[in-house]
Amino acid sequence: MIGSGGREHAVVRHIAKSPLAEGVFALPGNPGMEEALCLPGNPMDNDLTVRTALERGIDFCVVTPDDPLAGGLVDAMEAAGIKCFGPDRKAARIESSKAFSKGLMEKYGIPTARFAVFDRLDESLDYVRNQPLPLVVKADGLARGKGVVIAESLQEAEAALGDMLVNRSFGDSGSRVIVEEMLQGPEISLLALTDGETVVPLVSAMDHKRALDGDRGLNTGGMGAVAPNPYYTESVARATMETICLPTIRAMAAEGCPFKGCLFFGLMLTEEGPKVLEYNARFGDPEAQPVLELMESDLLSALIACREGTLRESDVRFSKRHACCVVLTSRGYPGSFETGFPIECGDVRASIHFAGVARREGRLVTAGGRVAGVTAVGGSLEEAIRAAYRGAEAVGFQGKTLRRDIGVKALELKGAPNDL
Repeated sequence: MIGSGGREHAVVRHIAKSPLAEGVFALPGNPGMEEALCLPGNPMDNDLTVRTALERGIDFCVVTPDDPLAGGLVDAMEAAGIKCFGPDRKAARIESSKAFSKGLMEKYGIPTARFAVFDRLDESLDYVRNQPLPLVVKADGLARGKGVVIAESLQEAEAALGDMLVNRSFGDSGSRVIVEEMLQGPEISLLALTDGETVVPLVSAMDHKRALDGDRGLNTGGMGAVAPNPYYTESVARATMETICLPTIRAMAAEGCPFKGCLFFGLMLTEEGPKVLEYNARFGDPEAQPVLELMESDLLSALIACREGTLRESDVRFSKRHACCVVLTSRGYPGSFETGFPIECGDVRASIHFAGVARREGRLVTAGGRVAGVTAVGGSLEEAIRAAYRGAEAVGFQGKTLRRDIGVKALELKGAPNDL
């Protein structure tokens, strides 16, 4: 397993339970991943990573972080004879270049927001001055979930464009920008496994990106998620498969870059039906945590089937229960924050997926903004949320912060009480 976050911990934990896994390694992993042997290394160093895998006798590698995928780690592993789960460099462009993915959707008629792509400030300013507000300004490349600005005013749009194109606030990732109309409606996160032909959607999820309750504050890597998403009804699922999922996989194949791995569909349920907000070329974080908690079949066999082209024959099953993940962060995240505080875990009675942690003098301490996610399953959404928050309260460290309203919108839709 390549990576070190909460998503990787969730995947490692499920792979470790598989009868197909003789042993599980993580590079670099984190000290909270007790199910795997963590190996030192930089996932962006393809040569070193391949050499480490060969020395350890690894025969299957799971690559989930966006940067190593965009950097061609899957290509390097496969060239060395190591089978991999994850898209190659060409297919990973569906996430690493928003200009590529938007062009793909435009060419193949996949519903998405109206957009334009720019690499010059003057042209982008002329465009936004003639567009209705609000507008969404996005850096073309990878920006760790932070390269998106929702501009409510012309001044905000102009400032975002100047920040990306002139000040290079996102480096080369912002050397091109996408300006989009702002879609309205509830958001849906959908993970789907694919072998390049067959598409198997996993349980839908509802993410919570903003740092503060009530969807206020800065965008983060995700403060929590619930699964399934109540907005993802059977009719929405059918429409999504017919107009988005299958057309996307067919489009990638037609472009000569078939996608094998986990494709994340960030969707907006508009009055005209579901539309694509973004693609990710890997499992979402924190969506993977509650989604995988509901998986009843063997994860590793499904990942192998994606690589081998046999997903149609694979048994992928999920519970009908509900799951909730609450992310615990360091005070100040996603801005500046302090680290190095000891982590105490009491009677959690839920799954803890560690992310930004280190080990000091035999104890886990905080080492990042997103420290851990606490995930619980229940017979109802309300039960799952309550259990997740009980578990979150049992984990302590100095500066611990969390949102208190994960899943509240979903409860309101289902008519359940929200005084959690």
